[in-house]
Amino acid sequence: MNSNLFSTAQLGPFQLQNRIVMAPMTRNRAIGNIPNDTMARYYGQRSSAGLIITEGTSPSANGLGYPRIPGLFTAAQIAGWKKVTEAAHAGGAKIFLQLMHTGRVGHALNLPAEGRILAPSAVANPGQIWTDQEGMKDHPIPEAMTEDQVMTAMNEFVQSSKLAREAGFDGVELHGANGYLIDQFLNTASNQRKDRFGGSIQNRIRFLVETATKVAAAIGPERVGVRISPYGVFNGMQPDAEMDALYLELVRALNSLKLAYVHVVDHSSMGAPPVSADLKAKIRKEFKGAYILSGGYDLNRANEDLAAQKGDLVAFGRPFISNPNLPEKLKTAAALTAFDPDTFYTPGEKGYTDYH
Repeated sequence: MNSNLFSTAQLGPFQLQNRIVMAPMTRNRAIGNIPNDTMARYYGQRSSAGLIITEGTSPSANGLGYPRIPGLFTAAQIAGWKKVTEAAHAGGAKIFLQLMHTGRVGHALNLPAEGRILAPSAVANPGQIWTDQEGMKDHPIPEAMTEDQVMTAMNEFVQSSKLAREAGFDGVELHGANGYLIDQFLNTASNQRKDRFGGSIQNRIRFLVETATKVAAAIGPERVGVRISPYGVFNGMQPDAEMDALYLELVRALNSLKLAYVHVVDHSSMGAPPVSADLKAKIRKEFKGAYILSGGYDLNRANEDLAAQKGDLVAFGRPFISNPNLPEKLKTAAALTAFDPDTFYTPGEKGYTDYH
């Protein structure tokens, strides 16, 4: 099998023009939480990727915990995203919407008037969060979700997935990583519930498994991927003694749904604890759909891991910020432009659409 980064790949019903994935990256350019022409230009510039996964997008007013992140639950948001999907498709990319509910990661100043900070349990995220109005603020103690609110949140993911198809997306990625709402259910640091959504492994994976089941029924399992971050510590997550067992049980359940892919986050290149090679290999073995590798990849390591069949696609994050034509640069061994971290999350074109 020809498994280099520039070979075409089959992802469910989709043929990808290469095995390069643009990783989801929060960029905070959605003024009023609505995608705009600048965002369409940004994604269009990067449409030589095989697959684009968008920045985290909230399915609900309650999930807009950061300033200027997009949602997908209103007519204006559908219209804005249509421009993005058209731009991505014009360059040959397939594009999945990453659905990210921030849960306890947020502040009232960042939410619309109707939004509330909800989480599995009333346990505050450590540290502070940026607000445009008042700068850094402590994370508040969230409201512990009632079971009705848990079911409502699931249904918000389903409804937003349907709207994603209406907006032209090829599929959705459920963000079960990095300490956001889905991960908050998985992790004992944030989930202290005593009902059927807390305690045992089976209970803690329930929110993600049931949400994925409902979304797959709504738009087709071949249009659904899931992102997970075992051993991640972002947003106050903490490993525990059952972590490997939890993720293997989770992946078995997701595999039974015949989803498009699992996307495994390993942020050890940025100082986070590594995900063990053993756990990655077990996830790879258990999950029969596509496996997206991510975490500090360069061309050589990407091709080595593809050749070794450790994964099917390779996600690149920050290099895509400052190299919109990253696939071509990798293919020709051209020097990569350095990114400017000071403009990762600022509004406007600078450090966003002005790279070449």
